[in-house]
Amino acid sequence: MGAAVWIALAAACAVVFADTVEAVVNALGCAVLVAITITDLERRIIPNRIVLPALAAALVVQTARDPSVEWFVAAVAAGGFFLALAVVYPAGLGMGDVKLAAFMGAWLGRDVAVALFVGSLLGMLPALVALVRHGGRGRKETLPYGPFLAAGGVIGLFFGQALLDAWLG
Repeated sequence: MGAAVWIALAAACAVVFADTVEAVVNALGCAVLVAITITDLERRIIPNRIVLPALAAALVVQTARDPSVEWFVAAVAAGGFFLALAVVYPAGLGMGDVKLAAFMGAWLGRDVAVALFVGSLLGMLPALVALVRHGGRGRKETLPYGPFLAAGGVIGLFFGQALLDAWLG
C-alpha cells in the first residue's frame, strides 16, 4: 500500500514539477512522508533514523538547489513552534512530531505554514469525533499525529503557494 501511494505521489511530482531536480527532491520528500506515516500508524513513533537524515538532506539539497536562508528559517520556525507546543502540552505532541515539522520546513520552505495548518486541521477531525463519541473519555485517546502532518505536507507541496496567496489576499 505504501509503495503504491509513493508511486502516485512521485508521478504527481513528475507531472507538476516537470521532470526537474525539483521533481526528484519532492518525490523523495514524499517518500519520507509515506515512510513516516506507515511507521507512525503501525508503531506510534516517528523514527530518528528516518527524520533526522531527511532533515539534514533537505537542508543541504534545498539550499544547494535554491541558495537562500528560507529553508533553514522555515525548519527552525516550524520545529521551534512545535517544540514550544510540546513543552506547553507534552501529552499532546511527541518530539518526533517536532522533528517532522522541522523536516517539512527544510523541505517545503515557506509553504510549511500551509502544511502545518492543514495537517493540524486534519488532525482535529478524528479528535472531535472521539470527543463526541466518548465524551470526556475521548480526551484520553491518543492518535498518531504524523500521518496528519504528512497529509498537510503533501497538500502544502502541491497547493501551498496557491493557498497562501488566497489567504493573504
